[in-house]
Amino acid sequence: MNKPEPSASADSAGLPNGSGAAAILAAGIGSFMVALLAIAADNFTSLKSQLNFYKPSGPLSGVTTAAVVVWLIAWGILELRWRSRTIALGRINAVALFLLGMSLLLTFPPIADLF
Repeated sequence: MNKPEPSASADSAGLPNGSGAAAILAAGIGSFMVALLAIAADNFTSLKSQLNFYKPSGPLSGVTTAAVVVWLIAWGILELRWRSRTIALGRINAVALFLLGMSLLLTFPPIADLF
């Protein structure tokens, strides 16, 4: 007789999901940083000049570079804290989607121009 194979949900019930949750939340944080830094660079000339890493692209080069650094730092910190834990993914996903939605709204020109 063939034994039925265990389902994936039964196998993964005991596995910690903190690493995945850390990656999801860090992605939301990183995308939100792009929006915040882009708005800040548009409004503050001193920050605009500091973020101008590559002249042909202007301050966008610094905005994206700084956002990637923030994303990596957030991911590293969350990974260290959550790697062996089981996290409620519903809440993490909701926060990450909210941050992603806000970043999209804040980089949309009519809304970004309000600041």
